[in-house]
Amino acid sequence: MVVPEDWEVVRLGDKAEIYRGGSPRPINLFLTTKSDGINWIKIGDVSPKSKFVTSTQERIIPEGALYSRFVYQGDFILSNSMSFGRAYILKIDGCIHDGWLTIQKYNECFDTDFLYYTLHSKNTLLQYINTAAGSSVKNLSKEKVENITILRPPLSEQRRIAEVLSDTDAYISSLKKLIAKKEAVKQGVMQELLTGKRRLPGF
Repeated sequence: MVVPEDWEVVRLGDKAEIYRGGSPRPINLFLTTKSDGINWIKIGDVSPKSKFVTSTQERIIPEGALYSRFVYQGDFILSNSMSFGRAYILKIDGCIHDGWLTIQKYNECFDTDFLYYTLHSKNTLLQYINTAAGSSVKNLSKEKVENITILRPPLSEQRRIAEVLSDTDAYISSLKKLIAKKEAVKQGVMQELLTGKRRLPGF
């Protein structure tokens, strides 16, 4: 692979901090409905197709953070088992349990959206798969994420690349909505034609 002269090949663990979450136990003793509770981010709070984490169903008391890992808006979280390698960007602060990994303090080297697309690239996924080769259970570890190598363009180019990819995502999303609308119209026409409610010209 030919790499542009002003791009670097870097090990993610050298350019960001990666941690595993922690769980206060038993968790039911730390859950709260009070307004000063800390967002408790669980697998159920994300959708496989989501890009962001925006809310949580549960909160924990501040003392629970002592046994967990605090994460902040802009940080990444990755499930170490579900949706192998899937990354999410936090829009909220909170705490994560030990089923999550987090990528923090990457901003000096990476644009957030650029890193998001890089983490979902074929090259990154293949690295995860190769490190899990021979294992019956595919999961991520702090070490696996630290050791992936990625290309790092200058920040200005990262932002431009991310902008192009974001625009492409938006276009694809609009096409999917249009297709869904056309499918709904088709279903309505099918119902009318197949029940005789609507007749074709000449019949």
